[in-house]
This record gives sequence, C-alpha cells and structure tokens, in this order.
Amino acid sequence: MSIDTVLAQGQEPPSARPLIPEQEADEGAGPGTEAGAGAGAAGATVEERDLAFDGFHYTCRVVRHGERLTEPLLVLGGSSQDRNSWIRHEKWLSPLGQVITVDLPGYGTADFLPASYGVDFLAAVVRQLLTELDVPRVNLVAACYGGAVGLRFAQHYPGMLARLLLVGMTTRIPADYAAAMERWSVMIDRGETDSIARELADRFMSPPGTGRVRKHAAVSRLVYQQIAGQDPEQLRKSAEHNTRLMRHEWYRPEPVPAVPSLVVTGEYDTLCTPEMGREVAAQLPRARFMTIDETDHLAPVERIADFADLVARFCTDRPLDELPYCSRPETLGTSVALPV
Repeated sequence: MSIDTVLAQGQEPPSARPLIPEQEADEGAGPGTEAGAGAGAAGATVEERDLAFDGFHYTCRVVRHGERLTEPLLVLGGSSQDRNSWIRHEKWLSPLGQVITVDLPGYGTADFLPASYGVDFLAAVVRQLLTELDVPRVNLVAACYGGAVGLRFAQHYPGMLARLLLVGMTTRIPADYAAAMERWSVMIDRGETDSIARELADRFMSPPGTGRVRKHAAVSRLVYQQIAGQDPEQLRKSAEHNTRLMRHEWYRPEPVPAVPSLVVTGEYDTLCTPEMGREVAAQLPRARFMTIDETDHLAPVERIADFADLVARFCTDRPLDELPYCSRPETLGTSVALPV
C-alpha cells in the first residue's frame, strides 16, 4: 500500500496559506500522486544519479525547478525513510529551487554498509554527493537519524552549509531505546518482523491519550506496513543500522557554524521530546526551537503541507511568528546573550 493510499484515509482539510510568494495554496494530493523517478512538481525535472564513495554505491534524487529562490535543499531522512519518502513534499518545495534526497550507503536501495562505518563516514558521503552535484552550499533539512548525520556534516564541512533545520533530533539516545535495539537485533535474526514492526510503530507514535495527533492511526499503519514488509536485504540493513547506532557516537559536542538554524519537534513527540529538541537548539550558535501542533515524531508525514510551509519559510528567511500550526519560536542558541 502506498503512502498516499494510507494517508488519504486520514486526510486533513487543505491549507489556505501560500508557501512562498505567488505560490498556490495546497490543493491536496489524492491517491496515485506518489510516483518514482521522473515524476515531480509541475514545471520541475527529476533526475536520479548513481554514485559511489569508498567502494559503496548509493543513489540520489534531484528535482530541479527553473527558478531559484534560495540555495539548493538537501533532505536527509530518518533510518526508515528513503529518497522517495519526500515525494509528496516536492510540489511545494521544488519551487524554491533544487531539491535533493538520497539513499546513503546502508539505507534504501544503496549498498549494504557494515556497522564499522559510522556517522563521520556518512557525513563524508554527503560532502561527496554535493561535490558531484556541483552544489557549493545547501539548506539542510535532517530528520531523526538523518539529523545525526546532518549535524556531523555541519561540524565537519561548515563552509557547505547555508541553513540548518533539524527535525526530531536529540543529543542522546534514550537508554530504553538503546536496550530495545539490542533486543530487536535478536528478533531480526529470528525472523520476528511482525513483532518488531508493532514495537517500532508504538515507539515512533505517541501513546494513546498523549494528545491529538493528525493522521495518528493512518501513519501508525504505514509504519507497521513498511517495517513488516521488509525483504531479507532490508532487514539485514536494519539490523546493521541498530549495531551502527550502538557502536558510534550519535552526538559529538564539536563546533557548529553560526548559520541560521531551526530545531523542530512534534508537540507530542515521545521519542525525541520537545525538551530534547530544546537541548539540541541550545548547542547551536544561531538556533530557534518550535513544536509542530498535533504531531508526534513523524510530524513531516502527519502534516505534510504545513511542514513544507515551515521549511519554505525558513529557507527564504520569512517570518516564523504566529504560524497557525506551530508554537512561537524560542531563541536558544549559544550566541544568545545571557540576561544580566
């Protein structure tokens, strides 16, 4: 079942807000709009490129629009997402300019990556990707595990970053989640994918009674179906990903460039809580923090149009105050003067 079919079962009313000047409001996206390479927003062209770094092959998806309003946008998704997970966002984001998504080694359709290769290696792959695409600087949107890679990229290659937006990010892996990963690795070896899928769906989604979350039931079904439907190679990559998380630093307190930065979490995210998001924002020189109303850890999927609107506003330096789907921005960066 496609993401469009699942989400259509819990579709919210269309938004009436333009994302960028002169852009049409969200007219909704019905079943069948999600497609593979070659499909994109009106007036956009789509290309897929196969690349290799240190012997590991990977693939990127590049959507280009004729007009550029800001630096190219690079999206690094979470461990359960691939380069096609953001197709539904493209019709709003591609008018900003170039949109790049990627299956890094170890994820999606890319080559299997042994757990001995960690976040530093993946950040170096991102650098090579941008060099190959002749992109000197990017607006980087990085979610969950992609946030760990994105932040390391920002630390190691600061000159290639124009703006940084982190979603569902934390400076630490919760102890109970780390313990669960060890158990999941054993369950994968036993072929207990159904049980893992149910556990992960419960982890990613906020528990019943936490608060109203858009499309909660539909997205929960989507997460379960994606994990339960993994083939043996995907399961092998998932197990190796868990091992990678345990062997390597998730967060390292190295300097971060003083570029405009935004950290967002879902209002009811119980995996990477708003307090964890504030802790991340407090480590960045020029950071603001916001929560997205009526969402949890999968906010970009639960409020697709609104999340795309937030990204577009941030990347074009438009005001973020008084947005109807977000909390007011809190300024928490390290360069903020402390009160006397």
